[in-house]
Amino acid sequence: MEHLIEYGYVGLFLAAFIAATFIPMSSEVVFVGLLIAGANPIFATIAATAGNTLGGMLGYILGFLGKWEWVEKYFKVKEATLEKWSGTIKKYGAVMAFFSWLPGIGDFIPVVLGFMKTSKWLVLGYMILGKATRYTIWAFLTVHGVKLFNGIF
Repeated sequence: MEHLIEYGYVGLFLAAFIAATFIPMSSEVVFVGLLIAGANPIFATIAATAGNTLGGMLGYILGFLGKWEWVEKYFKVKEATLEKWSGTIKKYGAVMAFFSWLPGIGDFIPVVLGFMKTSKWLVLGYMILGKATRYTIWAFLTVHGVKLFNGIF
């Protein structure tokens, strides 16, 4: 993670992209590290949102193509998981993409949305909105937490 912080916004973009797949990584560590190092919160939020959204859309594309070999190999999603989530996805549709940032289940959501051929533009829009909201909250908490911490000590 330290190496990704050294690459600034590009490292953050890569960390966020990788974190949106099923490779265990916390983009928040790189995000917060960059902010503490003095990065611009707006640029960091844009880089993290873009990387995380593109990673999520990769899952959507693999699901859309419906090649289970790829989905299982790259995203470790079993067909039983798809069946489990299909009812919820059918009920709420593309709005579920907003929640693709959630730990644990978030990586499955775009794959299932793609497999169910949900509108790519709606999925993209809701995904951007959800991920931007997440990183904006992280930026706010980090920037104001650092200010508070520095004020106390």
